[in-house]
Amino acid sequence: MTDNMRVADNTGTIPVQDRHKFDEGALAAFMKDNVEGFAGDLLVEEFAGGQSNPTYMLTSGDMRYVLRRKPPGQLLKSAHAVDREYRVLTALRDTDVPVAKTYAMCEDESIIGTMFYIMEYLDGRVIWDSTGGPYSPQERGEIWDAANAAVAKLHNVDFETVGLSDYGKHSDYIARQISRWAGQYEYTKTVDNPYMDNLIDYLPKNIPEDDSCTIVHGDLQIANMMMHKEKNEVIGILDWELSTLGSPLSDFAYLCRPYRDALRNADLKALGIPSEEAFVEAYCKRTDRSGIDNWDYYIAFNMFRLAGILQGIAKRVLDGTAASKHAETAGAGAYNMAKLAWAQIDKSVRLD
Repeated sequence: MTDNMRVADNTGTIPVQDRHKFDEGALAAFMKDNVEGFAGDLLVEEFAGGQSNPTYMLTSGDMRYVLRRKPPGQLLKSAHAVDREYRVLTALRDTDVPVAKTYAMCEDESIIGTMFYIMEYLDGRVIWDSTGGPYSPQERGEIWDAANAAVAKLHNVDFETVGLSDYGKHSDYIARQISRWAGQYEYTKTVDNPYMDNLIDYLPKNIPEDDSCTIVHGDLQIANMMMHKEKNEVIGILDWELSTLGSPLSDFAYLCRPYRDALRNADLKALGIPSEEAFVEAYCKRTDRSGIDNWDYYIAFNMFRLAGILQGIAKRVLDGTAASKHAETAGAGAYNMAKLAWAQIDKSVRLD
């Protein structure tokens, strides 16, 4: 859930928006045939947070479920891959990676209008603001360390053992990602952005040599993790639509992006957040690495990706397919993120 919008409580549900309504009777019939233990009566609410794929709370008797669907409307070819989310969640179910249990996948668009899947509802907390928020320094440090541990567990999974050897290509991840996001940026471009142009020229020419390949989430941030209700422990990594096989270093660097952005001038010690160096060291220890070379490149690359994502959100606002009213600022965010990305490469760039 990429807009970091704060909701009032753990569920953060609202009545289903008109553009996201569907035939609830058809869904109930599908669940009766495909979801073990489904009681029959169904209450449907929409989660207020998130803007990538519309997400719903389903209540039936004492059971609660989550439904994730593709949004309606014209979409980018490879975006909103809820079927890939379902597959990776299902594959990780018997590992130590914290994920929700999956129940059913439906590719029949006649049921609710787009493909969807149903998974377990995790009763926990989403930490929308891990750099501030109502947390003590000790709590904040525990939250960041819990996220670090969860990501390390993911990157330690043998993707062949869990049946995901064909989940993506095993090499050239960064090169393919640069090509993909550069192409999508050009497709969704609304204003000129010289910093993005610089990145599109520089990044493919300077890719670090690293042949490691793992399952990658693609959008790692603390706001995409569900914490235990009472303990600072990750009980579920959320929003897997960008997942594939690829570079774990790139994936981890995306989680570390706030160190060069929101936390750039922050007093980390006062906040209780580990230093960037300590955070990287903890990940390396958990994944049996001696260190990470070309770290600035991985940070810049991920900022470039985020700029491309933000630009896509801005375009979807114009097209009427974004699921969050907070997406209007995404266009300006894309420009500023590209500038920040380029500053990781060109240290002379002045940041206000």
